[in-house]
Amino acid sequence: MGYIADLRKKVGSCPLIMVGACVILVDKHNRILLQLRQDNNCWGLPGGSMDLGESLEEVASRELLEETGLIASELIMFNVYSGKEFYYKYPHGDEVYNVVTAYICRNYEGELSEDENEVAELKFFSLNELPEDINPPDIPIVKDFLKKCR
Repeated sequence: MGYIADLRKKVGSCPLIMVGACVILVDKHNRILLQLRQDNNCWGLPGGSMDLGESLEEVASRELLEETGLIASELIMFNVYSGKEFYYKYPHGDEVYNVVTAYICRNYEGELSEDENEVAELKFFSLNELPEDINPPDIPIVKDFLKKCR
């Protein structure tokens, strides 16, 4: 999170507009991959914020690799999300209004490997057996995916 970390040094914890991407990774059994986040102990989609000069597709690919060890062979744009329901206050106090582009990835390679700084656990979940404690900014994205892609 280079750009945001540098910006936070200048502006503190006040609300920022944070642009980023996430990946709804679907395996051959139609399960989605979620990560148990270290920061809030909630299950969420792999993803993160954009660094200067990156495209949204590059953000999605980079974050997927960093957080899961998997390499996306193909990313398909699912939707763009923003607005009041994408406000989030991190446990350490930083506030953001997220603008998130969600991608679906069904073709990938590699072996699952957690980023020990951000991820406590990686797990595939059946669409009918998702955990209740989903990361707040990911809830509308997951609900939209379930509605459109079941």
